Amino acid sequence: MAANGTAPSSANEEQNKFFEDFGVWKEAPILIGSTKFTPLPDVKNIMITGGAGFIACWLVRHLTLTYPDAYNIVSFDKLDYCASLNNTRALNDKRNFTFYHGDITNPSEVVDCLERYNIDTIFHFAAQSHVDLSFGNSYAFTHTNVYGTHVLLESAKKVGIKKFIHISTDEVYGEVKDDDDDLLETSILAPTNPYAASKAAAEMLVHSYQKSFKLPVMIVRSNNVYGPHQYPEKIIPKFSCLLQRGQPVVLHGDGTPTRRYLFAGDAADAFDTILHKGTIGQIYNVGSYDEISNLTLCSKLLTYLNIPHSTQEELHKWVKHTQDRPFNDHRYAVDGTKLRQLGWDQKTSFENGMAITVDWYQRFGERWWGDITKVLTPFPTVAGSEVVGDDNNTVEELREEMVVDADDNMILGKKRKLNGVPGGLAPAVEA
Repeated sequence: MAANGTAPSSANEEQNKFFEDFGVWKEAPILIGSTKFTPLPDVKNIMITGGAGFIACWLVRHLTLTYPDAYNIVSFDKLDYCASLNNTRALNDKRNFTFYHGDITNPSEVVDCLERYNIDTIFHFAAQSHVDLSFGNSYAFTHTNVYGTHVLLESAKKVGIKKFIHISTDEVYGEVKDDDDDLLETSILAPTNPYAASKAAAEMLVHSYQKSFKLPVMIVRSNNVYGPHQYPEKIIPKFSCLLQRGQPVVLHGDGTPTRRYLFAGDAADAFDTILHKGTIGQIYNVGSYDEISNLTLCSKLLTYLNIPHSTQEELHKWVKHTQDRPFNDHRYAVDGTKLRQLGWDQKTSFENGMAITVDWYQRFGERWWGDITKVLTPFPTVAGSEVVGDDNNTVEELREEMVVDADDNMILGKKRKLNGVPGGLAPAVEA
């Protein structure tokens, strides 16, 4: 049965699991950002694509709860494998929140949502985003990230959207060498993997609709975002869940690539800032101060979980290595000065953010999405809408065989309807 006791359409049996409510969300704190601005007079109804996914759900919760009398928030999501209605169930009793079950690659669903709710502002997060999957399932990335963005742009043009904020990634810039300067928004795009290439291509469409049709757009490129609610296919939640299971983590290659990490609450603040203070036609980097190698990240996770790793023998027990990605950018580095000039800044230290994150996954990680075993392998793949593990490289096999080198809500839509369920609010936790 669905959350309100109504079964989803039989045509969507494979998605029934997304509508099941086992109540775990009632135990979790409601996490939002910390910013609050004077509401904009020309913004009333905001559509957030991918709203049941990780980063977008933080903004959905933040805007819904921070501006209850100013903005109506419509979370638009097709509920792919990495999404969860648990991410926004706590909002189901809020009069300014609606969940629309739809697919950005379906023009009729997109236009219906835009017209039904008189949408004036779009935050476009929905995307296939896992780099590892893009190497073996690249067509899906092009379909969702490029064609889906095109559908959304054309639909936005049709209804006369006032703001279109497109969420991209720092990966569109490609690899940045250790001695190179941080990249400005004007830097050349040089993506190196199918995921990043699809996001760069989507940006070109966004630019074209701005130039050709005067669509009022802004583009946001962020460093790696982490925190509670992130599906355990990404390095921090995946490794947290593996270690909590008493299993080793598996690094691609030698573990030396670095990434800059931004806590999700700070990311929500960045998007809120851009909504209220950003300039149409501009691109904004969201940069973090916290750059860390994958190997060092593993060490920090072991520390947070109180797992001994002071000796090489202890470390090698918990940190294994496997073959690298076909291409693995050594690092990404963006200059976030332009956004900081609008008043935003990173507030959550990596240590505090990781403490919140690890605690959340210890409490909820194994229950939030159902069985996550298949995504905890080093190179998961996709079959249909399901992620499957790499049978040739399972964690158990890696534990035994790997050689370690001594030196990662009302629901509306086509044939679908699901009413929201009231849920008590836990205290908000500020980033």
